[in-house]
Amino acid sequence: MAALEYMRAGDMLAVWRLDRLGRSLGQLIALMQTLQSRQIGFHSLVEGIDTTTATGQFFFQITGAFAELERNLIRERTRTGLASARQRGRRGGRPKAIDPETFAMAVKLYQAQTSSVQSMCTRLSITRRTFYRYLAAHSVKET
Repeated sequence: MAALEYMRAGDMLAVWRLDRLGRSLGQLIALMQTLQSRQIGFHSLVEGIDTTTATGQFFFQITGAFAELERNLIRERTRTGLASARQRGRRGGRPKAIDPETFAMAVKLYQAQTSSVQSMCTRLSITRRTFYRYLAAHSVKET
């Protein structure tokens, strides 16, 4: 964090919210230990945490633990939702640009060399880049 390079003993690091400072409780605690060893204070505006006091240090640790719990719950719910969707036959991700039948037809036209790649792609409503990307992936699978 670039701000830490400029800070000196007696300075105060102020952030809008605690979650802007780190992703895990471990990161936050390590940063707080660094700040404390360099005699730099910390103040979170939204949570009202000021680590220059014992009560502020306590609330920092409790708030950090709740923030980590919330992130873990979100991660758990997301995984459960994805698993449920898979059971219902849903697949995530971007839809394929070319369905297998269209790609097979494009390969036949390409191998026949009766028309240009651009005209073939225009007829199949795909871009040349997409065609060549699929062609490269198809070639790798065959070898």
